[in-house]
Amino acid sequence: MTACAIEGETAGPAATADPASGEAEEPGGPDDPEERNGLIGPGEPGGSDETEAGVPSGFAEIAGPGEDAGSGGPDGAGAGSAAGAFTIAADGSYAARLTVAGPAPGTAWFPERWTLDGPEPYAVPLPLNQPEEPDTDVLPLTDGRVLIRRRVADRHAFSLLYPTGPGTGELPLGAIECVDGVPLTMLPPSPDGASAYALSAGEHTTTLWLVAGGPFGPERVADLPGRCSGGVWLDRAGRILALDRQAPDGGPVKAVAVDLGRGGEVTPLLQIAPGSNDRLLLADADSGLLLIRSDAPGHDRLGWGVLGSCLPVRFPECLRPADVAVTPFAVQPGQTLMPESCAVALRIDGAAGSWLGVWRPAGRRLHQFAAPEGWLAGSGLWTRDGVLKLPYANSYVPCGVALLRAPEDEDLGIGPGCATAGESGMQPSAAVGPPPVCKPVPLGQAPLMRRTQPG
Repeated sequence: MTACAIEGETAGPAATADPASGEAEEPGGPDDPEERNGLIGPGEPGGSDETEAGVPSGFAEIAGPGEDAGSGGPDGAGAGSAAGAFTIAADGSYAARLTVAGPAPGTAWFPERWTLDGPEPYAVPLPLNQPEEPDTDVLPLTDGRVLIRRRVADRHAFSLLYPTGPGTGELPLGAIECVDGVPLTMLPPSPDGASAYALSAGEHTTTLWLVAGGPFGPERVADLPGRCSGGVWLDRAGRILALDRQAPDGGPVKAVAVDLGRGGEVTPLLQIAPGSNDRLLLADADSGLLLIRSDAPGHDRLGWGVLGSCLPVRFPECLRPADVAVTPFAVQPGQTLMPESCAVALRIDGAAGSWLGVWRPAGRRLHQFAAPEGWLAGSGLWTRDGVLKLPYANSYVPCGVALLRAPEDEDLGIGPGCATAGESGMQPSAAVGPPPVCKPVPLGQAPLMRRTQPG
């Protein structure tokens, strides 16, 4: 495969709206260099994309039963408990984490399930007869059960946990033998809501396991050549899985698509430049929007593309603010045929802690907000109408969800204020038909070059 061209956006500059005041701020500075040059290379000046500072008072907070909403803060650190990774089920109904009660971390770790799809969130502890190890994995299913993976002697043991009266029920599923020096990594929840998968990545081969949802307990699905990591689902059926793979003989890391319906058949997904490392971070099955990290521009950059499109991957200048790390964690669903209008939630990590970013491909502005106190950093989900739900826990609220409506980019035809507007440049060029079937194919096949401006 040849390289994929990287170009800038073509829409005009956007105003930045402050959700607290409802007023728009005109952007300043020179024209966006992303539009001038098409590619921001090493050593070039940064763009003029403005950012928006938000405050926790812009959130609507939903506390758990009988609790008061806590105050916001920029550090996102919970004061009431220590917790492991917070994982949300495929349909957003449940979440699970490993936690320990009390103001200071201890050894009495136990699983906790959160219910997110009711009128108010609430948490149910799922302790068993002995505490869990802090490296134990938990993953929620859409039926309310929680998959748990434990390291027991020389095996990875899997069970399903569920609340039963005052205690916790456990259904053992089986185990996988540990291989020395080969870690076992849980993949994100499958879109079908009932299955769970794990990767065992060796030096030259990666094994994909079905660890829940099969008829006979954990079973080997496929042996994939190379060393695989990551894991992003590309469809709603839980059949097409994207992985970041390094070939057995070494070389760059490239995202590939694995078809579980064909015994793990592997096809290329990202081919931006021959020697670039191209990783897939997030994907939305409705719009086809892909969030990508690649060093094709000369160093690691966050970019976006569209699944099945021949258009190039774009690397917005606003997604590389200075002295921070930016990681996407949620994409707005339900935007069929409109990937540019999808709101994307990003975790921003800097010297001051962790806070939130919201961005749309069409908007070309990174809106920034302080996180609610105790935000379980890097976790959250969007509703179809553009409300971001952020789980948090602190000394005042052991189980809460903060709500943030995505800021509008009205001058690009996005948001309620544009519902009655005239031609905005975002209208489709033809009658809207049924959505096409997107197949995971390489994103474009044009050489990596700077776009030439007409004289």
